[in-house]
Amino acid sequence: MALYKVQAVDGSEWFRDNIPCQSACPVSTEAYRYVTALARRDIESAYTVARRPNPFPFVCGRVCGHPCEKACRRGEIDEPISIRALKRTATDLHDLRLGHAPGLEKLPGRKDAVAIIGSGPAGMSCAHDLARLGYRATVFEASPQSGGMLTLGIPEYRLPHEIVGQEIDAILELGVELKCNQALGRDFSLSDLKDQGFRAVFLAVGAHRGRGMDLEGSDADGVIQGVEFLLNVSLGYRVWLGHRVVVVGAGDVAMDSARTALRLRMGSASHDSEQSEQYLAIDAAGIASRLGSKEVHIIYRRSRQEMPAHVAEVFEAEKEGIHFQLLTNPVKIEKDDRGRLVGLWCQKMKLGEPDSSGRRRPAPIEGSNYFMECDSVLLAIGQQPDLAFLREEDAVETTSYGTIQVDPETLATTAPGIFAGGDCAFGPRLLIDAEGDARRAARSIHRYLQGDVNWKQQVQLPVVPLRDLRDSYDATPRQACPTVALDRRTGFSEVELPYPIEQAAIEGNRCLQCHHNIFLDGERCILCGGCVDVCPYQCIAMVSAAQIDCSPVLKDNADEGFPAEAADSGGGGGEGYAMVLDETRCIRCGLCVRRCPTDAIEMRCFEIQGEWVHG
Repeated sequence: MALYKVQAVDGSEWFRDNIPCQSACPVSTEAYRYVTALARRDIESAYTVARRPNPFPFVCGRVCGHPCEKACRRGEIDEPISIRALKRTATDLHDLRLGHAPGLEKLPGRKDAVAIIGSGPAGMSCAHDLARLGYRATVFEASPQSGGMLTLGIPEYRLPHEIVGQEIDAILELGVELKCNQALGRDFSLSDLKDQGFRAVFLAVGAHRGRGMDLEGSDADGVIQGVEFLLNVSLGYRVWLGHRVVVVGAGDVAMDSARTALRLRMGSASHDSEQSEQYLAIDAAGIASRLGSKEVHIIYRRSRQEMPAHVAEVFEAEKEGIHFQLLTNPVKIEKDDRGRLVGLWCQKMKLGEPDSSGRRRPAPIEGSNYFMECDSVLLAIGQQPDLAFLREEDAVETTSYGTIQVDPETLATTAPGIFAGGDCAFGPRLLIDAEGDARRAARSIHRYLQGDVNWKQQVQLPVVPLRDLRDSYDATPRQACPTVALDRRTGFSEVELPYPIEQAAIEGNRCLQCHHNIFLDGERCILCGGCVDVCPYQCIAMVSAAQIDCSPVLKDNADEGFPAEAADSGGGGGEGYAMVLDETRCIRCGLCVRRCPTDAIEMRCFEIQGEWVHG
């Protein structure tokens, strides 16, 4: 006899958790709303929803790691909704004449000033939210340009600098002040900020320093940290790589390093050239570099299945002609008498049992060593923050991992009034994780300065019309994201393109609309079983109380007044029965609503009115 585990629903948390795309988003974006708005071809509503909790929607539409897609229930049927790509469609087609943040509220100004260190996604997002709360937010940036890793670490073929600048300009329009070429520890200290009247500080300095390898010869001229390579290219400095480039690693930084190296003009640019002269990293023939003028190899000690980089980036890298040396590990870097890189000694690997990360542990194959000539090696095996600016008197403690120690909920450090978030507190993570940290930090700073805050939100559950079943949405395949043809990719021009609105509408219509929920009126239900029969995914069951694993209270409710003879499941005389709905399998087709002869079933929409900014 099947056993159904049932639990009581209390308040709105269950409804929130039942929308997996929103629950998985660190800033709680109502992705389903902009997805379904695009299904209706309503671009402006889609943009407004995407922008409301996120000051970087144009950026996230291009490079977000989209944890929402990993959580999407549509993936259990075939493939998840292309949520990130749909966000890009909503942003790229938005009419900016209507404003960058239409309808976004801002509270009256306050006298309190808050300093933010770092103008990356965490820093600027925190400044954005603090400005909306009325604070005077000032962002200090060590480099000459703002954006942090958005501009220094992500290549322009994925994220054009002008897009980042556009997002930051919109944040500055809220009254945020930005000061570039101002480095904490070099130009000022944390105590200086306190003396200047800043009542709180948010540290968002990122993780811009690459991790080295305990590898003989790694000090050779020609061995470069991948993150430093990307930073120098982004700043326009000349980078000499030579003819054959080897990238060690298989994460997103490794893919970015490899694909950027492929785009650099082959040559022997002088190491003594002026750094201020921008190196034109554009291959005039576009495809010529992929036909033999330069070789780029990626070395990774595990298999393709274990690669941490996003599968789309791996696919594009391979399509562009980058060679993958999988199950291969570097063991020694060879250099000549002048200390210049000559090549790399490698060893083939095999995979054993999974390690703590869940990936299979690589083990060397004896006697499989081989030598690979190369002109440069880019190490892309991880990043870490540079916290040299911290002084003992700051009382900001760090962890054994080299990150800033924070309370995971409030993001408060061990020093009063100082908060930290993003990569410098948690290590390298997704862009959207940094934005989530920023939102939590802004709330915590607000509470620190103002005391208890009442966040005002109201939940509504209106009845909604049923979707048109002629759309065959449950059989529509995921729409491929458009990209520039391989033979037309020149230099650092964008590779990925937004969906046309018609294709976006098709993809948006694939959404299972998890924010819609089935409600049953027990007074009207006659236990006919029609809804059970018509459900295409067997989500509804009429079961005896003996089959329910639940609390005593729910058990008592199931036993009240449900005649055993009314159910198809059978059972002893007088035993109660209940209707059980598996929300995780329901596709919101509404057939049960249409089939019910007494109109006992309704489809209702979970809606939240109001924003956290109130308080």
